[in-house]
Order: sequence, then structure tokens, then C-alpha cells
Amino acid sequence: MERPFVHLHVHTEYSVLDGFARIEPLCRKAAEMGMPALAITDHGVLYGAIDFYNACRAYHLRPIIGCEAYVALDRLTRREASDKRQYHLVLLARNAIGYRNLVQLTTAAHLEGFYYKPRIDRALLEKHHEGLIALSACGSGEPARRIQDGDREGARAAAAWYRDLFGPDGYFLELQRHPGMPELEGVNEELARLGKELGIPLVVTNDLHYIAPEDAVPHDILLCLQTNKTRNDPDRLKMPDESFYLKSPAEMWELFPEHPEALENTLRIAEQCDLRLEFGRVELPEFPLPAGHTPESYLRQLCEEGLHRRYGANLRQEHRDRLNYELSVIERTGFALYILIVWDFVNYARQRNIPCQPRGSAAGSIVLYCLGISDVDPVAHRLVFERFLNPERQEMPDIDMDFADSRRPEVIDYVIRRYGQERTAQIITFGTLGAKAAIRDVGRVLGMPLSTVDRVARLVPALPVGITLDQAMEKSPELRQLYEAEPAIHELIDLARRVEGVVRNVGTHACGMVVSRRPLAEIVPLQRTVKDEKVVMACFPMNTLGEIGLLKIDLLGLANLTIVDEVLRYIRQSTGREISLGEIPPDDPDTFHMLSEGGTVGVFQLEGAGMTRYLMELRPTSVDDLIAMVALYRPGPMEHIPRYIEGKNYPERVTYLHPSLEPILRDTYGVIVYQEQVLEILQKMAGYSLGHADIVRKAIGKKKRELMDQEESRFIQGCQQNGLSQEQARQLWEQIQPFAGYSFNKAHATCYGVLAYQTAYLKAHYPAEYMAALLTTYADNTDKVALSIAECWRLGVAVLPPDVNRSAEGFTIEELETPTPGARHKRAIRFGLGAIKNVGSGPIRAILEARERGGPFRDLDDFCERVDWRQLNTRVLESLIKAGAMDSLPGRREQLLADLPRALAAGIQVQRARESGQMTLFDLLGEGPAARPSRPLPDVPSQPRRVLLSWEKELLGVYISAH
Repeated sequence: MERPFVHLHVHTEYSVLDGFARIEPLCRKAAEMGMPALAITDHGVLYGAIDFYNACRAYHLRPIIGCEAYVALDRLTRREASDKRQYHLVLLARNAIGYRNLVQLTTAAHLEGFYYKPRIDRALLEKHHEGLIALSACGSGEPARRIQDGDREGARAAAAWYRDLFGPDGYFLELQRHPGMPELEGVNEELARLGKELGIPLVVTNDLHYIAPEDAVPHDILLCLQTNKTRNDPDRLKMPDESFYLKSPAEMWELFPEHPEALENTLRIAEQCDLRLEFGRVELPEFPLPAGHTPESYLRQLCEEGLHRRYGANLRQEHRDRLNYELSVIERTGFALYILIVWDFVNYARQRNIPCQPRGSAAGSIVLYCLGISDVDPVAHRLVFERFLNPERQEMPDIDMDFADSRRPEVIDYVIRRYGQERTAQIITFGTLGAKAAIRDVGRVLGMPLSTVDRVARLVPALPVGITLDQAMEKSPELRQLYEAEPAIHELIDLARRVEGVVRNVGTHACGMVVSRRPLAEIVPLQRTVKDEKVVMACFPMNTLGEIGLLKIDLLGLANLTIVDEVLRYIRQSTGREISLGEIPPDDPDTFHMLSEGGTVGVFQLEGAGMTRYLMELRPTSVDDLIAMVALYRPGPMEHIPRYIEGKNYPERVTYLHPSLEPILRDTYGVIVYQEQVLEILQKMAGYSLGHADIVRKAIGKKKRELMDQEESRFIQGCQQNGLSQEQARQLWEQIQPFAGYSFNKAHATCYGVLAYQTAYLKAHYPAEYMAALLTTYADNTDKVALSIAECWRLGVAVLPPDVNRSAEGFTIEELETPTPGARHKRAIRFGLGAIKNVGSGPIRAILEARERGGPFRDLDDFCERVDWRQLNTRVLESLIKAGAMDSLPGRREQLLADLPRALAAGIQVQRARESGQMTLFDLLGEGPAARPSRPLPDVPSQPRRVLLSWEKELLGVYISAH
């Protein structure tokens, strides 16, 4: 029988760009080797702890959660040159107390001790050592480092300190042996002597960084990426040999025959580590309820009030029954508090006129409609509640909210204030090496020519998203041909395949937040976000946070809601009207006519050549048509768009497999468009409950063959009981297979289809305001600005150049005073000064303030004398002139540029004299600049029109005086 051994010093891919061991194959291999347990000890982090715990359980290994911590040479708050070095210390959790201390240590290391690395110190260890076992670590551990430095007494003192802190069975001196590190032999001998002198047990580890010997090369690639070096750089960081892999127990016993007790101690330590984590129990944050209310009773009260507010005189028993049913399911599943939490921050947004709406299946709930979370009536749109909350699955529903992206930070700030900074955090994400990135990174490490690497990377197809290199080789014959023909590219792709999918970096989730009842530092490791050191993020993946019972909130930013917000603001400014989206009529013929004529530029979800062509063929007449197009215009269902269009235009051609399908598919002309239709077919044709139907739909979509085979006979039998023949039932089963996989969630399509209609309505009826909002939102995107300006002129909306006497910082609406060629609308869009390159907010603010105080500028001298000279320089003024923003002043652009040095110097002189108390002749006479005669401008030749236009293109990104 093989003697047991447990690996206690293990780096996974979450030791980013230093570990190459992926968790699932690592655990599988350890189990195959007959190991009873396995540890995870990534550098300074616990990123993979929960995934590792679950993987160990799946392979019947005892999980040992740990971390290789960085210990500061002195205090963790000290940041001097010598503090760039740290000691290493392996910490393992014995139990739940130890795990909590590990979480708090790693959090403090990142939030308080970060200096090149996340560091702890002895004072922090004294506070958080309970429930932990410590190993002295590799050659960078304090005893080993001091021994190598010739400081035996220091090593002895350090080992004694750790022994006294962690106890005689809680601190072990770590022995490692790697052929390329001969210095470890002397270290091991000295550690063994120290152990004997101080009564400290020894333990053997292998400093594991990858799973198998052949992983040494891809691991080396990661080290090069970490240090930004090529493999042929002689001075780069690299492992001394290829022994840092998951060795078998036999190999480890063969490696240390002289230390049988140190090998047996790996098992002894594993037996002491008995951490049991609970999953599945959601711990929602405290929510203030009115006196005498439970979450369920308060939710019911809010919904009853909302029901009358939403339906008024149109309230029917159908609405009451639907509300009572949904509330009963919510009460039974225990999610009332969660829905109230979402209602609270959405209500905050609504009160401040921040446009928002749910995405996904949430719009299928009348509860959310009554609460004002959704503006889509699920009864009118025949949306299915069970897609949102399935009573047969007991899963936490997701209410993902879109907010105007320009105002999303206001909602985030509210959530933080509501629940407390220590109970809220953003969420970490892990960037992995995709197919193209793997090729580019490996090519750089191999020192290959950039042109060669770029040529290979470009052959990887862009779709599907997340394509692998194996899939790319199948889809791209040219890529496979290169791979087979050129040895260098063969090596490049083979190595890229090895590192593909490995964690490359960490970032912050674009929209996720986590909210807790208790301070997060007690539950989950935290660190600062990359972009903002004042903001912290929870350091488990988003799904893992939900698994351990924390509330995840998705607050997404949607640019089109920002556009809507801007449009409504422009309408208020230019017309004085207050418009709400809820007041927009749902059947406006002008809107549908505009879409039928192809006027889709800037319309949410409906722009683009393909969609525009289909809309012109469809000639939509209802919001339902737009909802269906939103659902169908995707790879897969797109092939059914011609059939849908034909059905709308020629309803007599629509056929159904069986008459009982007509009520389900009538609205979509016989085409299965929505997931809800799949559920209805399963329910009405085969007798399924909606809850079970959704489970089956998901199984079909994920191609779970075993469950599909079980359900096929049940489905056919149910259909036969409802009047279908066996052949019809079989055909229907075959028909729903592809649709279950790629049909769209109708609730989501409805939210986006309604918003698409609303944006189209605003464009059709308020074209100047709508296009101004588009230009404002996309001001930093030159291509979109150019496209939008072209669309303005197509609509007959004049776009006026920037003007120091008329422009604000952003785009504005103004009435046309004189007829303008090509303009059919009275209101035009004026370019803002902020659109001009090299003109920042400081100069713009100074220009607007001077104009506010003294009226329009008379000439260049007047401008230079009145605008704060500290905000002006030659570059700013040249940019204003060349962009045409001074065309309203006397003189051509060429003359103003020639006169600029004199005017600027004179203006600065006048302002300085004024500031020092000196007065000009006009000041003494009490006359302002208007009394001063304009100075003649230099006589310089005119520039060709193409030069003037090139200035505009350079500074505005578009040609503005020629359209």
C-alpha cells in the first residue's frame, strides 16, 4: 500500500501569472493519485477558495483552504525602499474560525498593508491567529531567508516566535527539495536542527505551481507575461527546474527518505483541518420596515396601492388574481425582502427622474409592475411569471436593472449610503486569455515578429464570442494551413492552446454589487478596485458570492436610457413641455411610418443595415412587431424573420401543425419567437405545469440528453391526451427543439422593444432634440458623431458650427433666425465648445462666464481682454479659430490666426493692468470695450476651402461647414 502524502503548498491559476494549476484538473489528478486531501495556498489571495472547496468535495478530497501570505519586514504600514521585500508564510484554516481569520488577514493585507504586495505583519497575526496552522514557507520564509543570510540567531528567534503564537501543533518548519535549488539542502539541514532545538515539527512540501512536468513550459510563458520579458532574455525570472508539479506520494517519499515524520505530518495537518462551509442560505441585508409590518405584508400593501394606480378604471379580476398568485409564490419562496430591497433603490431612481427599467424575465411579474420596478404590463403582453420566479425550483430570482449610464453612479451611491460602506462592495472579475489574446501574448514572449503574430491572430474568427483555438482551427482553413505548414506558427498555436483560458488579470465587474447584513470583511476577502483606490471589491467571482449567501445586485448602465434622459431635458428646455415615457401613445402612425421608411439611425435596437432592411420589408404597425424583431434579430432565430414578415403581410399563408397551436402562435404568425411560447406549448399541449415546463426548456436548451429522452415520451403522451396524433406530437417535439435553445425571453424583448418604440417616437416628433441628445451622448465617438450629423441633415435639422457667442459647453437647441439651405425644421442644433479638441472645461467655463457678464464678444481683442487670461493660451485660441468658433467675429479665420499673438499679448496686458488697479482711457471715461474701435486685421491670403475643412475635421472630427 502506498504511503500517504498531502500537498500543503499549492499555487493555482489564481496566483495570477505565477500558478498554472487549474482547480478542477488539479483536484481530479490528486484524487487519481489516491490523496486524501489537498490544500490551496495562492499568493496573498483567496480568489479560488470556494471553487477549490467545491471541487475537492466533488472528488472526495478534504479541502484545506489556505494562503501563502506576505509578511512585512517591519510594520505593514511602513513603506520604505527595504519594504519591497517581504517574508512568506503559509497559513491553513483548521476550522470556520481559522477561515474567518484568513479572510480578515487577506483583507487587511490589501486594504492596509499593500506595498508592491498585500502584506500582513506580526501584530495582525497576533490578532487573527486563532484556528490557523502556519508553515514556514519556501526559501522566502523568514527562518529560511535568515539562514541563507547567515543569521542563524534571527532564524531561531523567528521560529520560536511563530511556535509560541500558533502553539506546538500549529507551526511547522517547511522542507522543500528542488534539483535546481542546491541552496535548499543547507537550509533544510539547519531547519531540521532548529526544529529539534525548539521542539517544532517539520513538514515536507513541493511548492507546486503546475500539475504535470510538461506544464513547465506554459508556466514559464506565464512568468514571462508577468515580468513583461521574452523567453530568450537571460536576466528574466524563471523557475530553476521542472520539478514544481503535483508529485505522487511515492515521488515525495522518495524525495525525502530521511524525513519520514515530516512526510507523515502532511497527513497529520490535513486531519486537523476540518473546515465545513454552508451554502445555499441567502443572508439578505437589514431593510427598514414600517411598524407592524413583515416584508410580506409591506410588499402586499405596496402592490395593492400600485395595482389601483396602474390600472385605475381598467382594473379587472384577472389582474387581482394574477397579483394574489404571484404574492403567494413570493411568500412561499421567501423572496419578499429581496424584492423590497430592489424596489427601494428603483424608487429612489424614479423619484429623481433617473430613467431605468429591468432586463430579462423580471418584466413578467405584475408585482414588479405594481411596484414601479417595471413599466411593462405583463398581463397585456401575456408574459409568464414562472420565467421570473419558478415555484418548482426555489432559486433566487434575478432583477437586473438598466439605468441611464450617466446617472448610474447616483444609484450606486444611494445603495452604499443605505446599507453602509462596510456592507457594500463592487465585485471582482477575472480576465482570462482568449484565443486571440493567447496568440498575441505567446507570440510576444517567443519574440516573434509582430506582423507574423498579428496575421495569425486575425485568422481567429470573431464569432462566436469566446471561440477557442480548437474551434478556430475548424472554422478557418487558412489558420489550419498555416499551423500545418509553418513550424514556428505550429509552436505558437500549440503554446497558445496550453495557456488559453488561464486567468490573466483581475478587474472590477461592470455592473455588479454585493450587499450584506454583516460587515463584508467578516465574510469575504476584499481589496481595492484597480481604477479607484477608495472603492473596494469582494474577491470571489459573482456566482460564488451568491453561492455563499450574499445578495448580488446588478446595476447596469444603458447609454440609450441616457439618450432618453437627454432628449426629455432638451424638450423641456426648447418647448417647456414635460413629457414622460408613460404618456407616449402606443400606436403612433408617424413613428411606424418613419421606421418603415428606414429612419432607424440612433433608434435603440433597430439601427443597422440588416435590421433596417427587415423593418422596411415588415412595415411595422404595432409595438408587438418591434418586440418580435428585437427577439428574432440574432444568430439562429434570424433565419425565421422572412417567415414572420410573410405571415404579417400575407396572414392567409400562415399554417399551424395543429389548430390548438393557433392561440399560442397567432401573434407571431406561426413562428415560435419567445421562450414563453415554448412554455405555453408544453403546458397547453402536453399538460406540464409552467414551472416544470421551464425546467424542461432549460434542459433542451443545454442539450441535456438524458432529461430530454425522459421528457420526450411524457410530452408525446400528454399531446395525445390533448387531441394530437402520435406523429403530430413527435413533429411538435422536434419543432420546439431548436427554439427552446435560442428562442428569446419575451419579457426582456418586451422591455427593449417598448424602449425601441419610445426612442423612435421621440425621434419622429422631436428630431432636433433627439439628435442633440445622440450627439451629446456620443460626443467622444467621432464615427457616431459623423453618422448623427449626416442623419440630422437627412431629417432636415440644421447643424450649426460652434460659436463663442452662441455655444454652450455641450450641444444646444436654438431657433433658426434666417432660412438655412437643407433645413426643414425651425429648431437647429448648435455644436458645443466642448466638442473642440484642445479646449478643456477651464477655458470653456471662462468664455461662458465672460459672455454672461459682458454680452457677446465684439472682436478678437474684446475676447482676449474679457476672458480670464489664465485660462487662455495660443493652442486654445488657435483651436477655436480653426474650428470656426470665432467666425461670428470680424475677419476671416486666416486673419484671426495671423493677429492672434498680438491680440493675446495685448489682452493679457489689459487684464493684468486692470487687476493691479490701473485703468485704460476707456475705463476712465466709463466706456466699455464696445466704445473701442476695432483694429484693422492683417491682410493675409485666403486658404483653400479644403484646408479650412481639414481644420474642422482635425478639431471636431467632422466637416461642419460642408454637409
